[in-house]
Amino acid sequence: MARIVVIGGTGYAGSHIAREAVNRGHDVVSISRSVPDAAIEGVRYVQGSALDLDALGDVFDGADAVVSSLAPRGDMEHIVLDALRGLIAKLTGTATRLGVVGGAGGSLVAPGGPRLFDQGFPEEYKHEAQVGIDSLELLQSTDEGLDWFFIHPAEVFGPWAEGERTGTYRDGGDVLVRDADGNSTISGADFAIAVVDEIESPKHHRGRFTVGY
Repeated sequence: MARIVVIGGTGYAGSHIAREAVNRGHDVVSISRSVPDAAIEGVRYVQGSALDLDALGDVFDGADAVVSSLAPRGDMEHIVLDALRGLIAKLTGTATRLGVVGGAGGSLVAPGGPRLFDQGFPEEYKHEAQVGIDSLELLQSTDEGLDWFFIHPAEVFGPWAEGERTGTYRDGGDVLVRDADGNSTISGADFAIAVVDEIESPKHHRGRFTVGY
């Protein structure tokens, strides 16, 4: 059993990750500024801000993994990178892995590039995608004393396209995963499977990967 802390654990990706982890028997702590609309049985909920980690007390002590699933929307629009810097500073030099949920925009569309972000990416999603790209660059610049992984979901991913839990996914490395018809999708539940699989059986040390069907 691992101890997993999910930052933003009441959001879309975070709540799916927390549910998958607790269903596998892990000790799960969810950190968010809000209480969940529907609490997941077995998850410990802690209210607080990712910008004030010291105020969260000992929740990170003994954690095997901390997963940041913060989305740069609303009042979080311009502070996700600051929160990530704080997590990096806190976890560097410890045995705790840091996982970061990114977006599809930074994925490559073919081996060697270019990125999806550079291929007529929708203007309304560019800020969020840029934060994901900047988050990856920040992780890549960190000290070797931090073990991290960064995961890109498929192009279609979110509560507007929930999908079902199939128990399957494909790891595309740094290339966006598409099916035979060119579609790039993954459900929230299957995305969470990929995250928890990486925590249980690490394959991407200080690296990124994409997931989809």
